[in-house]
Amino acid sequence: MNAAAASIPSPRLFNTPLECGLRMLFLLNACSPKRTDLQRLISYDYLLVHSGDVEAAIGSLHPAVPFRGSEWLVKRDLVRSGLDLMFARELIEKRLEPDGIFYIGSPLTEPFIKLLKTDYADDLRSRAAWVASHFGNLSDSELDRFMTTNVGRWGAEFDRLAALNDLELE
Repeated sequence: MNAAAASIPSPRLFNTPLECGLRMLFLLNACSPKRTDLQRLISYDYLLVHSGDVEAAIGSLHPAVPFRGSEWLVKRDLVRSGLDLMFARELIEKRLEPDGIFYIGSPLTEPFIKLLKTDYADDLRSRAAWVASHFGNLSDSELDRFMTTNVGRWGAEFDRLAALNDLELE
C-alpha cells in the first residue's frame, strides 16, 4: 500500500445517515399506511436496533453496548439526516400537516427494500414488523412513557458488571 492510500481514512460504516435512512425505509414500510413523526421514528429506531432490550427472545439487531439507552436521547440529528437522504431519493414522502411534519413510505419504498436480499435486510424487515405491531397502536404519550421508563435500564447491565469487577474479593 502506498503512502497516499494509507492516509485516506476508511469510510465510516455505522451510525451514518445512509445506514439510519435505510432502517427508516424498513420502519416506514412496516408502519404503512400510518404517518409517523420524527420523535416516534427516533424511538422506533432504538427499538429496532435494540429489540432484545424489550423482548429477549427476539434478540437485538446490533450488539449490546454500555449506556445504549442514551442513544435514544441523541439520535435526533442522525435520524433526521437519514430521512432527508431517503426523501431526496424519493424513497419516502414528507408531509407538512397542521399538527406537524410526518413521514410515510413513497410508492418506491417497498419495491426498493424488496431488492435487498441479505440476512441483515431480512432481520431489519422482521424487526420493523415487530416494532410496528408492538408499538404502532400506542399513543405518542404512551410510547414516550414506555421509552422514558425503560431507557435508563437499557445498557445498565454493564454498570453492574463493572461494579462487580471493581470489588476486591479475596
